[in-house]
Amino acid sequence: MRIKSIAARQILDSRGQPTLEARVTLTCGAEGVASAPSGASTGAHEAHELRDGGSAYGGRSVERAVAGVNGEICAALTGLDVRDQRGIDAALIALDGTPNKSRLGGNALIAVSLACAVAASKAVGMPLWRYIGGVSGGRCPCPMMNVLNGGAHAANNVDIQEFMLVPVGAASFADAVRMCAETYQALKSVLRERGLSIALGDEGGFAPDLRSDEEALELLMLAIGRAGCIPGKGMAIALDVAASEWADAGEYHLPKRGERRSRKEMIEYFSRLTQNYPIVSLEDPLGEEDFAGFAEITRQLGDSVMIVGDDLFTTNPARLRKGIDACAANAILLKPNQIGTLSETIDAVRIARGAGYRLIMSHRSGETESSIIADLACAVNADFLKAGAPARSERTAKYNRVLAIELDW
Repeated sequence: MRIKSIAARQILDSRGQPTLEARVTLTCGAEGVASAPSGASTGAHEAHELRDGGSAYGGRSVERAVAGVNGEICAALTGLDVRDQRGIDAALIALDGTPNKSRLGGNALIAVSLACAVAASKAVGMPLWRYIGGVSGGRCPCPMMNVLNGGAHAANNVDIQEFMLVPVGAASFADAVRMCAETYQALKSVLRERGLSIALGDEGGFAPDLRSDEEALELLMLAIGRAGCIPGKGMAIALDVAASEWADAGEYHLPKRGERRSRKEMIEYFSRLTQNYPIVSLEDPLGEEDFAGFAEITRQLGDSVMIVGDDLFTTNPARLRKGIDACAANAILLKPNQIGTLSETIDAVRIARGAGYRLIMSHRSGETESSIIADLACAVNADFLKAGAPARSERTAKYNRVLAIELDW
């Protein structure tokens, strides 16, 4: 059960950009493999993603991070008991030695950290979700499927980054996937009928040019009805605003629309949207440093809507505690690569649960074929799994994995 070797290589993510894959081999022969995803819309407080610069891949190659895994990290972790996840992660953090994991790279650390967990689960003969979650893990989350893309995820004129389906009336995860997939296909038909583009954004959602955010919501309402669901009862809607991308000198500048809004105007706008449409979740409706604004929108809307901190928290236990103290948000988006190790991700889960926050396990816009976050979602009994549209294999791999877990395959 001890680490025999660790190796890494450069691979491509779903955007055709380089990322890192790590392989951990144990003395018993078991192996674990994991890769680092990459976000397009990233929070300022995320673990640093180490890139090479230079000319290869437009400066985005990760050979320095690969070399760090094959050299320093392998030497430091070889011989450690792979079951000591906290000890391994503490060793990785100490070896890097920087507050944001910038020397060796958060991308290198998260790939190794997760690969160790995978190797340990294989060595003991358990599925990853059971190994991490123990006897208390195993509840399947509700999917949140991004079916209309905007913001940094699409080259269209829509500023809100994600319009998601939330099958609140589903009887099972399999039923939830069916409902979302049928609504996705219905949306495709609605867009075609209106002469709108059915080209896909980074996360598999459609990315047409639209007149307004309200038009996007109206299209979703049409598709939900056409798929035979009742809006708000069978199928609800979630938004990822990604407003940190809009923050500018104390106001918010919507870059594609060219509009400017104050914090008060932003809160009023989202209040109107939640009154007019069956919206159950608002992710990052304000900027990543606006804890006071998050507290205000949570006070006004939090009884009926999830106010989700993504860039606000960056899966960072310290920032999460600050948000809890400020009564900012009532849910957290969990992205393991934002913080850089599995142990720190689990710490964020425990803190959030203790404060009554809801949990959303999330992918990134630049993904790999790995389905590890699906296992993590089930391990920690996350309320929701956000993995993109029911299209493109790097997205469906996550949903298909939960379908297997639900059947105990």
